[in-house]
Amino acid sequence: MTTGTIRFGGRFVVEESDPASVVTPEDFSEEQRMMSQAAEQFLETELLPRDADIEGLDYGLTVQLMRKAGELGLLGADVPEQYGGIGLDKVSTTLLAETMARASSFALSVGAHTGIGTLPIVFFGTSAQKEKYLPDLAAGNRIAAYCLTEPASGSDALGARTTAKLSADGQFYVLNGSKLYITNAGFADVFIVYAKVDGDKFTAFIVEREMAGFSIGPEEHKMGIKGSSTCPLFFEDVHVPVENVLGEVGKGHHIAFNILNIGRFKLGAACLGSSKETIELASAYANTRKQFGREISSYPLIGAKLADMNIRTFVLESMVYRIAGFIDAMLRDSEAQEGATDANAGARAVKAISEYAIECSIVKVFASEALDFVIDEGVQIHGGYGYIREYKVERIYRDSRINRIFEGTNEINRMLIPGTLLKKAMKGELPLMEKTQALLGELMQPMPLPIFTEPLDKEAYRVAQAKKTFLAIGGLAVQKLGLKLEQEQEVLCVLADLMIQTFAMESALLRTRKMLARSGGARTEDTGLALSMTEVFVQEAMEKVESLAKTALSALERGDGLQMQLSVLKKLMRAPLSDTIAMKRGIAARVIRSEHYVV
Repeated sequence: MTTGTIRFGGRFVVEESDPASVVTPEDFSEEQRMMSQAAEQFLETELLPRDADIEGLDYGLTVQLMRKAGELGLLGADVPEQYGGIGLDKVSTTLLAETMARASSFALSVGAHTGIGTLPIVFFGTSAQKEKYLPDLAAGNRIAAYCLTEPASGSDALGARTTAKLSADGQFYVLNGSKLYITNAGFADVFIVYAKVDGDKFTAFIVEREMAGFSIGPEEHKMGIKGSSTCPLFFEDVHVPVENVLGEVGKGHHIAFNILNIGRFKLGAACLGSSKETIELASAYANTRKQFGREISSYPLIGAKLADMNIRTFVLESMVYRIAGFIDAMLRDSEAQEGATDANAGARAVKAISEYAIECSIVKVFASEALDFVIDEGVQIHGGYGYIREYKVERIYRDSRINRIFEGTNEINRMLIPGTLLKKAMKGELPLMEKTQALLGELMQPMPLPIFTEPLDKEAYRVAQAKKTFLAIGGLAVQKLGLKLEQEQEVLCVLADLMIQTFAMESALLRTRKMLARSGGARTEDTGLALSMTEVFVQEAMEKVESLAKTALSALERGDGLQMQLSVLKKLMRAPLSDTIAMKRGIAARVIRSEHYVV
């Protein structure tokens, strides 16, 4: 079954998608490209010349530059026009996040302000709260911070110990406790703080810097992102007006978890921007560095690294904008529904984003690990110079490591991916169990290998086989473990990785098919490159799928049962192999010639 517009997250494991329905970078409008160019010009003229000072944690400079960014509209992209923003679509704001990534620590300061700092008020604030805070936040006159983590609660956000108690006169909530690792804390003016009312009702509050009893601790000395502010916060009988409750008392988890979904998705865009920058740095260096009398870019192993870096980045880019397109499509549908108003726009946006919580977790994991791979290879290409601070790859290497920790660790996100899918299936939101049952009979039948005649036929077949593999392994896990499955974290992790690889493969496949359709099926230089990258990635991803499936089957079955399952898996994995070495040489030649990310 092929769907035009996929309306619900997670459906990619049970349905095929129409390439025409996905958003790709090739679809960017002139307006979107102009906004990206404006951000890039700001980057080149205002940020990069002051890079050393920003990295030295010059608070005053960072605030000054954020105000300039606000004047250009770069801080108000997600803020509705009626509150001083420009209310862009999600594809546009994603492109901005990607473009700004080259600003390193400053990009994190902006991202924390515009995303997890401002969006809670955009989505959950009352009209009065929006009127009071959003114009200043969009203009950069006030800076926002998001305050969830505590010394005793990181991944377990609901284990927070900060408390809030209603005052005797009913006018204030009195906050006591502390927060840890808060980005922008050193210079922020507005803080989204989570506390438990009466010790158990998890609630969000808008706290202002000037409130008595609120204090900010010293800067943390970090491994990377050194130009961003990261401090602890302390609350000693801080009187927060009752009108500063954000959302409903006891419903703070709705805000916290939905905002984390946004943070995960935006992190994917930031990792994409850093991956592209790393390819530029590494390819340019490889073309200038000589060893044994010639540029190191002429050596096949260096070329293979650049090809792998470009392929991962192409796949990540395909995933990021596919998800942005999903969210935009759902927002457009919600706007067309009866009862849609500006007043409930925030709630509708949250619903659209939360619907794709699975995909947000998938891209967070894939993006953070893809960037770690890309920058590790970038440092390796630089050799000893990559270990020296004079070269930016050293900083990107250090900065990259935090991405697998914040916005929910990759381990937590891997638990969420299959867990959320199963919950959606239990609520009848996608036919997971029905598809699994239908597949059981099919797997016992002969599976003749199709004849592949058209470009990407083999890749489409392999993606379909990956989906069948996930359904077969997932069905077996539910059958064997039942309710115990949620305790078997290793098996859940395998299921998550199967979903991640499948979504990544399909995203690249759909994008390349759309490119081919746009060119009338002609194999141009660009479509040829995309075809090669998709073919290489799918083949190598399927090797991972096979390995993951064997790991899960070995944990779930024994003896003859295991042998039978392995026999079925072997049938699912059959497909002709491609010469990936030759294709990577062609990809590398394009990267080396252009000295930047190519597609």
